Amino acid sequence: MSDKFQSIKGFYDILPADTALWQKLEDSAREVLSQYGYRNIRLPIVEPTELFIRGVGEHTDIVEKEMYSWVDQLNQDKLTLRPEGTAGCVRAVIEHSLTYNGPQRLWYMGPMFRHENVQKGRQRQFHQIGAEAFGYAGPDVDAEQIAMLARLWRALGVADEVELQINSIGDANERLQYRQTLIAYFEQHAELLDEDAKRRLHANPLRILDSKNPNMQAMIDAAPRLIDTLGEESRGHFDGLTRLLDQVGVQWKLNTRLVRGLDYYNRTVFEWVTTKLGSQGTIAGGGRYDTLVQRLGGKETTACGFGIGLERVFLLMQECAISAVQAPDVYLVNVGDAATAAALKLAEDLRDAGLAVSHHAGGGSFKSQMKKADQSGAPYALILGDDEVAAGLVCLKPLRESAEQSRMTLPEAIKVLQP
Repeated sequence: MSDKFQSIKGFYDILPADTALWQKLEDSAREVLSQYGYRNIRLPIVEPTELFIRGVGEHTDIVEKEMYSWVDQLNQDKLTLRPEGTAGCVRAVIEHSLTYNGPQRLWYMGPMFRHENVQKGRQRQFHQIGAEAFGYAGPDVDAEQIAMLARLWRALGVADEVELQINSIGDANERLQYRQTLIAYFEQHAELLDEDAKRRLHANPLRILDSKNPNMQAMIDAAPRLIDTLGEESRGHFDGLTRLLDQVGVQWKLNTRLVRGLDYYNRTVFEWVTTKLGSQGTIAGGGRYDTLVQRLGGKETTACGFGIGLERVFLLMQECAISAVQAPDVYLVNVGDAATAAALKLAEDLRDAGLAVSHHAGGGSFKSQMKKADQSGAPYALILGDDEVAAGLVCLKPLRESAEQSRMTLPEAIKVLQP
């Protein structure tokens, strides 16, 4: 007898016991995104490898170590399972000329793939909701997206457990000048750099600022700050963002070490973080990427976006004791030959009235069926026996309160069951 199959490490099943809370998270996000005028776009999970090399950055961890890539056997194309959503969304905007008639607000949801060390809150197949706004140059769209996330956290009941951290990393010329300053500073402290920092020093020195190595923290804290070297336009953009956030009552904290892990960002970068998930405390992050559309072959187009790590938000909701139940409005119990024959039609009549019905199938005693009715979470059991079929009646029994069951017509039962 062959061994049982198991899911691949880092790729996991979401079981029915958890899907109600997942659906609460996803449905809340859909509602909030719709309130802000963002429209859904559905993107493929496989893209050309070069899209991520040019978009995400050749010297990022994602491209260097984490992508699932292969050469297609049929036509020798180099392909990759998407490790993030922005590059694919930009590709779609360019390919279909979506900004031809004006700016666009878009959102997407689905699985992403990175070959990472598996731990709580970090899987190799994970899920994100992303939102991208194209064609908006001012800080107002940055503030809008941050306010949108703040509204989502309130809707989910986790707002008290998250903190907004923001920074500005300026424009390309400002980062280039700062890059040289930073390299010179780190070279003066070369003996304190770990191997990863030494590897990044000349390729991507800003990422050293994001190091979690405790032995380097004091040295990093003393490093020159990019925000102190910003030009007039970048500084004005950042000041405009903070004024707007203050106006709408979104609290924020300046984190001058915040740089994000992808090469395409400029000016605004932000993260929403929590202390309740240990090292996986970032639940959402984003910022501006005004040069990415042009870098990937499109016309110069300003843009801003973010990604939400759904697994981490799900864990945070659990930590906050937030629950959701997926239960039918009524559980249909049927005992007897005539009742069994009539039960399916009765269930369809109830569904026609807009009710969610769990119809017992497969026989069983009245006692066992009532036990399953209780386990279903339904507030009522609708009991149908041969006597009820003959009389044209049903019995309605409350399952979550002590009231007695009542015999009544189907229309009367529907009136009770309908919210």
